[in-house]
Amino acid sequence: MNDEELNKVNSLKLANQSSGNASLEQTSGITIEENTSVQPADQLSSGLFGWYAACSSNTLKSGSLWHLSMYNEPLILYRDKDNLARCIKDLCPHRGASFIGGDIKGGELVCPYHGARYSSKGECTNLDRITCQHIVDSNYNSYAKKIHLYQYPTIEKDGYIFIYYNGQAKTNLQDFDIQSSIEDSRTDSYGFQSAKYKFEEVCVDFKCDWARIIENHLDILHIFWVHGDTIPDKDVSRDVITSFNQKITRDQRQIESKYNHKDKSKGEFISIKFIPPGRIVIYKGSPESARYVQVLDHIPLAENRARVIVRHYRKFLKNKFLTKLIIFKELQQRIFYRVFSEDYMILKTQTFNQQMGYIEKDNVKLLGEDKMVQYYWGWLNNALKKDNPWGMHPTTSGTNSVHRDMKMRYPPENPKLADENNSKIIRKLLTRLLIPVGFLFLIF
Repeated sequence: MNDEELNKVNSLKLANQSSGNASLEQTSGITIEENTSVQPADQLSSGLFGWYAACSSNTLKSGSLWHLSMYNEPLILYRDKDNLARCIKDLCPHRGASFIGGDIKGGELVCPYHGARYSSKGECTNLDRITCQHIVDSNYNSYAKKIHLYQYPTIEKDGYIFIYYNGQAKTNLQDFDIQSSIEDSRTDSYGFQSAKYKFEEVCVDFKCDWARIIENHLDILHIFWVHGDTIPDKDVSRDVITSFNQKITRDQRQIESKYNHKDKSKGEFISIKFIPPGRIVIYKGSPESARYVQVLDHIPLAENRARVIVRHYRKFLKNKFLTKLIIFKELQQRIFYRVFSEDYMILKTQTFNQQMGYIEKDNVKLLGEDKMVQYYWGWLNNALKKDNPWGMHPTTSGTNSVHRDMKMRYPPENPKLADENNSKIIRKLLTRLLIPVGFLFLIF
């Protein structure tokens, strides 16, 4: 879907939002700027339904199917004959089969059960024209004209495939009443111009609660204790743990927390933005001037299954030859995989404790530095009540586990890619070592 088509689909009915009067609240030494026209828990205008970055553009190859799920609902991403990204419910309307094992032929989606082919129609609004040419039925032509796949709006921006997810796939994209703007999800809307940066990317998979991962990434201070030996920064370790001044600001689109060293000569340590429903941006300094920016997109695949797309943008080390020479990409990916592996047991046990009902008001006590986490959970609990995404495609103990049994793709749940990356580092280091040795051997 391009911008023009998205504008046609977006019959936005967003209410005019009053800017209100800014006020300051002092809580546990934290300065909180907020809008007094609404209650704090309702500050963010977006809920859990909205634009999710479901995969990167490079991941979605032409001619191939990309399987994922959102809130237990199985979905398929692919590119049609115009190379536009499409998102459909993984359900063939002919006989209810999955498209797992299916194919893309000439930009048309092919069902593996009876060879039904689905093509795009019109201005990318419908998936239409089922073709099972071997089927003999006198009513087939009229049947083929009426059958449609269920789908969700998609748009490609900034190297991501965004899905507008609301739990109710439709046969016609024109029927969607999109309640949030894609611009609210883009980092460029907040001053960060991603095109001016280079980036490294990994995806990571977890068998734990999606919301707990977001909470973990909003808690920047745990990096001193958990990741101090992994992150290559002498100012981040257990030995140099320090305290900060924290300032939280909120508006209709985001919650932002800035951490400044108490020693004012050191300036800002780091800033974090939470952009609902699932994006976190971490940077130092202003978004316009930051040399290093991390963008994390959290995808709620299913209960106890979640995926995160991690990008580290940088303004330095842009020369391709130099980055390849020093194996920068592979070394960065190794750090990413290690960091998320270190978090994994914490996230799994937190998920267990939450599901057992152990994490209740009387059992956990938040500190002043947890104010951003508290705001996040306030928003999430309200959004869960309002949108109820997990109730739209619920599973039970009797539900077939075919999708749940599918192996997850990425570390830390599936360490295959991390192992391959480590092997690649060793091979490239040996190659770089052997080249000068061979050169010296030829000379002498």
